[in-house]
Amino acid sequence: MSRRRRATRRQIPPDPVYKSVTLAKFINKLMYSGKKSVARRIVYRAIEKFAQRIKTENPLEAFEQALENSKPSLEVKTRRIGGANYQVPVEIPGDRRTSMAMGWIIQHSRAKPGRMMEEALANELADCFNNQGTTIKKKDDTHRMAEANRAFAHYKW
Repeated sequence: MSRRRRATRRQIPPDPVYKSVTLAKFINKLMYSGKKSVARRIVYRAIEKFAQRIKTENPLEAFEQALENSKPSLEVKTRRIGGANYQVPVEIPGDRRTSMAMGWIIQHSRAKPGRMMEEALANELADCFNNQGTTIKKKDDTHRMAEANRAFAHYKW
């Protein structure tokens, strides 16, 4: 993406089933080697299993709630000041929050051994919906790190 002022963000078309841009971004993040049809099939089946597991009428709302539960609000960035490196807590912009949450959900789903991706993704989404599991632990660790370094917040730039 160009760093010039006239640079604009690409508009991602919504996914064909649920008509959601957020779900389309999630599918794109899951995709390997340009195989979007495979990624779509995995995500749609995982969302169906996830909806059955938590017994909901609207799977898209449940997916968005699980994603919302896993979004971090603070992170630490390293800042060099006077020869010392400080971990400075900063607030995260909305797009990055969403992207981090999606990445964590996919990363922790892929890390589960001996499972099909659909099953692992459905389990991870259910855990996020219920505010538990590895993704929520990662979010809490990020927040705890930012809280521990709150003394350096005045170095924010």
